[in-house]
Amino acid sequence: MLQARGLKAGAFPETYNLTHPEIVLSIHKAYVAAGADVVTANTFGANPFKMKGMDVAEIITRGVEIAKASGASKVALDVSSHGALLEPNGTLTFDEAYENYAFIMKTGEKAGADLILIETMSDLLEAKCALLAAKENTSLPVYVTMTYTEDGRTFLGTDPVTATVTLSSLGADAVGVNCSLGARDMLPVIRDIAKYATCPVIVQPNAGLPKIKSGMTVYEDTPDIFATAMKEIASLGATILGGCCGTTPEHIRAMRAALQGTKPLQREVKPYTAATSQTKTVFLGDGVKVIGERLNPTGKKKLKAALIEGDMDYLLHEAIDQEKAGADILDLNVGLPEINEAEVLVKVMKEVSSTVTLPLQLDCSDPVALERACRLYSGKPIINSVNMKKSSLDAIVPIAKKYGATLIGLCLGDTMPKTHEERYAYAEALVKELTSRGIKKSDIVIDCLVLTIATDPTQADETALAVKEVTEKLGVCTVLGISNVSFGMPDRLKINAAFLSECLQAGLSAPILNPLVQEYADVLGGKLLTLETAEYFTFDKEGAVGIRGMVLCGSVGGVEDAVKETLLTRTPLEIINEEFIPALDEIGVKFEKGEVFLPRLIAAAEVVKKGMEAMKAGGEDEDKAPDVILATVKGDIHDIGKNIVKMLLRSYGYKVLDLGKDVPESAVVEAWERTHAPLIGLSALMTTTVPSMKSTIDALKAAGSTAKVAVGGAVLTEEYARTVGADYYGKDARATVKIAEQIIKR
Repeated sequence: MLQARGLKAGAFPETYNLTHPEIVLSIHKAYVAAGADVVTANTFGANPFKMKGMDVAEIITRGVEIAKASGASKVALDVSSHGALLEPNGTLTFDEAYENYAFIMKTGEKAGADLILIETMSDLLEAKCALLAAKENTSLPVYVTMTYTEDGRTFLGTDPVTATVTLSSLGADAVGVNCSLGARDMLPVIRDIAKYATCPVIVQPNAGLPKIKSGMTVYEDTPDIFATAMKEIASLGATILGGCCGTTPEHIRAMRAALQGTKPLQREVKPYTAATSQTKTVFLGDGVKVIGERLNPTGKKKLKAALIEGDMDYLLHEAIDQEKAGADILDLNVGLPEINEAEVLVKVMKEVSSTVTLPLQLDCSDPVALERACRLYSGKPIINSVNMKKSSLDAIVPIAKKYGATLIGLCLGDTMPKTHEERYAYAEALVKELTSRGIKKSDIVIDCLVLTIATDPTQADETALAVKEVTEKLGVCTVLGISNVSFGMPDRLKINAAFLSECLQAGLSAPILNPLVQEYADVLGGKLLTLETAEYFTFDKEGAVGIRGMVLCGSVGGVEDAVKETLLTRTPLEIINEEFIPALDEIGVKFEKGEVFLPRLIAAAEVVKKGMEAMKAGGEDEDKAPDVILATVKGDIHDIGKNIVKMLLRSYGYKVLDLGKDVPESAVVEAWERTHAPLIGLSALMTTTVPSMKSTIDALKAAGSTAKVAVGGAVLTEEYARTVGADYYGKDARATVKIAEQIIKR
């Protein structure tokens, strides 16, 4: 609508708050007249990170003030992503992102916003960062909506259930979905959200998919089609309904009419106990869930040494082995007197989360370390644990409550329980105390305390009886550290397996154990697959992880030394062709199958980048003409996708000339005329900048370019790519590598 009123393609829409406030106001009024209760301020991209050198505070303030002048019942401060990936997938730190968001939130509240809408989010960690900034710096209600691709996941692989469980637990006042697809195509996503959202559900679809007609971007869903679909969405339990790209006042008017007289559905969300990673949700109480214990240094000399020495290869090896063996959750404990626990816990947590898809159980008694880890964790963690001592409750409960963690309550207090009655009494007291402190009962898991039978043979039976009572009487899930039962005994694995069997019969929800032990696999009846060695790793004669293994697990740590050592016997080209590329291909296949997600692909590419630098080969050879030219088109400042494509292409040994973002047509043409690169990749995230993509391709053709052009970006489809004149559609970085392999003969 702004473009129809004179906004140039690619210009910041938010600047109209200062230069053309009357136009912005007229658009807001058109939506209010159409029946909108809430209008979103023209502040979507008003972020100091994006709008460097501009008076962002004034842009936000005026945006909110203009919206309030429209007569709307409520005004939402509109907030979106930075357009850059957060660590560990990118270079933007959590604290940098938080600082920007805090500034935006405080400015918006001061200007008079009634609520905050955090929307079009792809990175769950960035959504969490923005939500925390809003909650910690304002008193306003906060709605959060993610955007999903056709496969039902965000750009970084988060599914709707995982996002909903995580954001609901963090205290969002409404969660849901926006942008993404048309309303009809969103129905499966909305069903998942409505099933697990413990707060209201918000849905703002596009008016269908975008197309280009006569050089203009148009959307396929008419107001009537949109309204009919939105009525069905309301029947699924969504109660905050609106529109995103392409939804005009006529779409809102038609939706309002279609919903007239419709009563909001009162959803019944069955309580659930869950833990999430960035890409996966595990529900406790739904069958037996195995918590892997191998990332705990207690009694493990090699792991202890690895933690002290910072040997991430060993740690990631252990994590991957447990995932492949069938663990559902990984327990993470780095507590050693020789290390800074807060620093190491966060570092290991990030590395492990980038390597495996499993949720983590943060096993930590240091409140400082635990709080920092919970804050930076992309998902809903389990905290292990709290007990009935006041010092423990006061230190741990506020952290669990603030970050929406699932909390393990250990049946322990001022005295050590010996009988099942004493254990149950502690469990009952814990549930009562924790719920009184604001922890939901469904977020409480009880550890009935395993003591060794070496000193008291009755302890195994007493623990199992306590599990049965807690499960049946309190109705909460249970965990146990299985191996504790056999300390000081011979034939420990046999004892542990027998104890595990007894506890499973008593109703144990989640045993904590080593998933690679055959005896446990036998008891669990196919739940676990015992591994000889992880398929991800190759080893040299000293037993160190090889280059291929480092790429596959995304471990940057030792790759430079490994490459330098290998260069004594092999050429750089041999290392590239025999180590790097086969490993990247293997990860790429897993990515295509949905077995791993973008963070894992990025991590693998980063390892290869470091390896290339170690042998001074590959992407940065300035004497070599580029194979590929990349650019984010004129007016578009979002370059996440382009940067990932660049990283992966360079990992495969292609020379890439990156022209950056907001690149005019003439610069792309000049770069091709100078280099004659055989492939040009163009990126655009916003529908408003897709016309720049077409004009760039037209300019290349007019200049006589023989390069093939591949296009990509969130708003593009195969059909859309053809309409702008592209030769190829690169739906993701892996697909773009395949395009390069077709075109560039090496």
